[in-house]
Amino acid sequence: MGTRLKGAAIAAAALVVVAGCGSDSAPPPTAPPAADLPSVEVSTVLDGLDHPWDVVTAADGTLLTGERGGRFVALLPTGERRELRADLGDLFARGETGLMGLALVESAQGRKLFSCQGFQDGGQNDVRVVSWTIDPQWTELIRTGTVIDGFPSTSGRHGGCRILPIGNDLLIGTGDSAQPTVSQDPESLGGKVLRVDAETGLPTAGNPYGDSPVYTLGHRNVQGLAVRPGTDEVYSVEHGPTVDDEVNLLEPGANYGWKPDRDPSTYDESVPMTDPDRVPGAVGAVWSSGPSTIATASGTFLDGPQWGAWNGALAIGALKGKRVVLLRLSPNGHTVDAETTVPELDDTVGRIRTVVTQPDGSLLVTTDNGGGDDRILRVRPR
Repeated sequence: MGTRLKGAAIAAAALVVVAGCGSDSAPPPTAPPAADLPSVEVSTVLDGLDHPWDVVTAADGTLLTGERGGRFVALLPTGERRELRADLGDLFARGETGLMGLALVESAQGRKLFSCQGFQDGGQNDVRVVSWTIDPQWTELIRTGTVIDGFPSTSGRHGGCRILPIGNDLLIGTGDSAQPTVSQDPESLGGKVLRVDAETGLPTAGNPYGDSPVYTLGHRNVQGLAVRPGTDEVYSVEHGPTVDDEVNLLEPGANYGWKPDRDPSTYDESVPMTDPDRVPGAVGAVWSSGPSTIATASGTFLDGPQWGAWNGALAIGALKGKRVVLLRLSPNGHTVDAETTVPELDDTVGRIRTVVTQPDGSLLVTTDNGGGDDRILRVRPR
């Protein structure tokens, strides 16, 4: 039987840490290894990087990543590594905010990239989604406009920010900027999942709040979005405060219960991640890390028969936990039937930011250790 709020980390005496900052202090223990999980081979695809937040793959096999501090790097199918020219002169890169989530959309008209990034201009700063075209030779990104802006950002904390293309739309996970009233404020774009038209940035027709881009609210810092294969189920992955990293099944208009304003002037990180007592009707998580946190930072679904019984499981990258967690969801998607980790990645490559499934069923994994020593890895079942 599945269990809601199942956690990898039911530790007897969990240390209290601030998970939203991705602290490396005392992550909870890993789940027992699964006997039916195939062993994997881990290889380095691209190295010498600094905080590569996301990675996308083009139809021609080119990989493109963006470093949080402001650089685009491509790896061509020939093996050539190339830094692409791009106008990032207004990038706001501080703390957890900078060049973050990427989404690549290809068509007969060419390649379009969407990036979620911090922005600054004089005294103004926010987080926004920017659109680019990529020249056919993979030498330059040409900025074509701002899709949507106004995600709050002041200190660089809790900037989000994952982008998921769905049809002609973009789903965008945002952070609450560590401000106490943002997540529950329907007028703010922080602490939300947004749904907008990819071309115009306008709210998608049928959004739950009329002419608002807000799709769901009551989130803390959404850093993962993924669609379960063969369904229309969308899951968010987000950082908890001192407890309860969460995976949530998104329902239009739902409130996921983050409300850190017990004192309206104070960002109170001692409250539960989902608090139905203070947020009536708050939707409980499908999975929670429990009384400690691992700083869950991304999500993707395994998709290939080579994963055996774990084909279709949700894979989650963990910063503080330095691992990839696998969750086998119940058929209805509301509970977790089994949980494990990829043993070959348990505290072997450092902090893990992004995991993303590839067309051949392998995973690409970005590390987030800093200092120019980060890598993009390929994880392939043997």
